[in-house]
Amino acid sequence: MKPVRKAIFPVAGQGTRFLPATKAMPKEMLPVVDRPLIQYAVDEARAAGIEELIFVTGRGKQAIEDYFDIAYELEASLHAKGKIAMLDLLADSRLEPGRACFIRQQEPLGLGHAVWCARDLIGNEPFAVLLPDELLWNPKQPSLCQLVETYNIKGGNVVTVMEVPEAHTHRYGIIDPDKTEGDVHEVKGLVEKPETNAPSRLAMVGRYILQPEIMDLLAEDNRGVGGEIQLTDAMAQLIGQYPFHACRFDGIRHDCGDKAGFIQANVALALERPDIGPAVREYLKHQSF
Repeated sequence: MKPVRKAIFPVAGQGTRFLPATKAMPKEMLPVVDRPLIQYAVDEARAAGIEELIFVTGRGKQAIEDYFDIAYELEASLHAKGKIAMLDLLADSRLEPGRACFIRQQEPLGLGHAVWCARDLIGNEPFAVLLPDELLWNPKQPSLCQLVETYNIKGGNVVTVMEVPEAHTHRYGIIDPDKTEGDVHEVKGLVEKPETNAPSRLAMVGRYILQPEIMDLLAEDNRGVGGEIQLTDAMAQLIGQYPFHACRFDGIRHDCGDKAGFIQANVALALERPDIGPAVREYLKHQSF
């Protein structure tokens, strides 16, 4: 069983729900407190032992590549002024040489197509997929760490799930669970955004470990919901060929693809910070909402 060394970050979306801000900057660069959204996903991947980071980008996403580069002028200026603490803040934004790849998704044909664009970089290895819009917050056990632990025991394909209200199941890929061991479910079926009769309320929330054979299925260009190449549809075809499991995430999910979810993430993470948490808490205490 090969280890999971590579991760795909699909970041080609236009971010239309955050216009006009995303007219000039990628939505993945919008800050949650003082770190861009993409940084949280990258930190999670690195904590799980991921060695190669593959960013599937689109036009107007150059800022993501620049962010993970070394800013020589800025660092030289900070060093000259003796602002060492600020230099330390930049450490996580530097990726080791050769660890990051940036490729283009030239057409908006869905998540499955974005993953397929990375096929030559994945080769014949299992890989992770992280959707940066989904900020899954549990510093003690990040979601991808949980998936890697499960994969190392059970192999095959593993996804993260959380329970959602029944009225919201039509917004997600929903699993049909079978046997359960603790927080891990066997998966006997998947349905992408079911309009009726969802098999459960366990929704996939943007973290996956997948076998490379899924690339051949994505190459068939089968269109699903919205006329797009759906990753969920291809994953469903792998059930029965490989072990397939879902891990319940024990943490807080912030949907940062939604304006309200993005604001809530900023407030929640700010309150956890010892440097600014007290001031934010004091402000909230005296507001009449």
